Amino acid sequence: MSTSMSLNILLRIFAMAVRKLGLSSKLEFESDDAECKINGSLLPSDVLLLLWMCWAMLWNVRTSKFSGRKGKLFVPDINHLVLSAAVSCAEVNSSLDVWDCDVLGLDVQLPVGKFLAWALTTASILSDCFTQFVHGRLGSSVTAEDESGSSQSVSGVISSKASQALLLTHGRAWAISLRSSNTISEEILKTCFAGDIVGTDENLLYGSSHGKGLNRFWSNVEGYHGPLLILISATSEDAHQDNSKTRKWIIRTFTQQGFENKDTFYGSSGNLYAISPIFHVFSPSGKEKNFMYSHLHPTGRGFESHPKPVGIAFGGTTANERIFIDEDFARVIVRHHAMDKTYQPGSLIPNQNLRYQKWKFGNLVVRLQRKSRIHTRKEKNFSLSKDARLT
Repeated sequence: MSTSMSLNILLRIFAMAVRKLGLSSKLEFESDDAECKINGSLLPSDVLLLLWMCWAMLWNVRTSKFSGRKGKLFVPDINHLVLSAAVSCAEVNSSLDVWDCDVLGLDVQLPVGKFLAWALTTASILSDCFTQFVHGRLGSSVTAEDESGSSQSVSGVISSKASQALLLTHGRAWAISLRSSNTISEEILKTCFAGDIVGTDENLLYGSSHGKGLNRFWSNVEGYHGPLLILISATSEDAHQDNSKTRKWIIRTFTQQGFENKDTFYGSSGNLYAISPIFHVFSPSGKEKNFMYSHLHPTGRGFESHPKPVGIAFGGTTANERIFIDEDFARVIVRHHAMDKTYQPGSLIPNQNLRYQKWKFGNLVVRLQRKSRIHTRKEKNFSLSKDARLT
């Protein structure tokens, strides 16, 4: 079954569920055929309910499959996914503050055709939630009789406050896993449905005890050559409003190989992601292959008239990197996508209309896949930049 057909079926099930709840739906199906045309639109609140429905189906299957327990369903914060759909599919006012937005109060219509296009590009395996749910329920029907009658306890508990201190919350991890089906996504899904995501702290291999900066970071990642999942957070004061008002965002990079100490770009593949406050995916453009850059201070060399930048970078070109983290991990520079031909165009942070922006570095999480496990390296919070305004 094609992905588009599966999404059609998912929307039909959602419309039926909404009607049973006594709520209105603006979705109209031209026939009972699985590939029929769907007309109408969705509200952001509809998208939130649809995504939560998919999460609940996966939760039902995953908690039984991997842990054998019958736990309570909790609802993760997925506002970044809803905002992604709203901004991509509807005409949203340019003054919308995505950092302080009530998605339930957004009164915009998302044409169903545009929503399906967004789902295909941003959350292409969303429809797999229903497929896995059906397979899981069919599998449970042949289990022992004393287990077949048990039921899940369902409640509307929000994910624990402690998990909000991590960059990789349940909702963010799930959004990342929805992009494609691969080994990394599967491991992230296991983290999503492990219950308390804070329990993954035991796998944080790069913590505050390791110190800050590129050299300390390098001592922990050198020699690893497998896939890398990196999450970076940064904050900045709003240059146009009250100086005390800060903005925080999170981006993610994914590469197929580990870091190398080079003075040129390298890598074979990768993706960039805007994670928070709004979710977007930027795949390779196919024009260039400047996927990653990592360069330490050279040792044993004499004077260099044109030294190469020392730090970590993704996309762009030397001295015009799309993302650049300096050697002290004190700032992050995010340049406009016009500087980058490796990854697809688009804003990694909201309202990115400057040539580049400097931000106070906040947090770094690197997830490495070694054998069958994903290990995590987490850098501590820094407060090194006194002036975190946009420049």
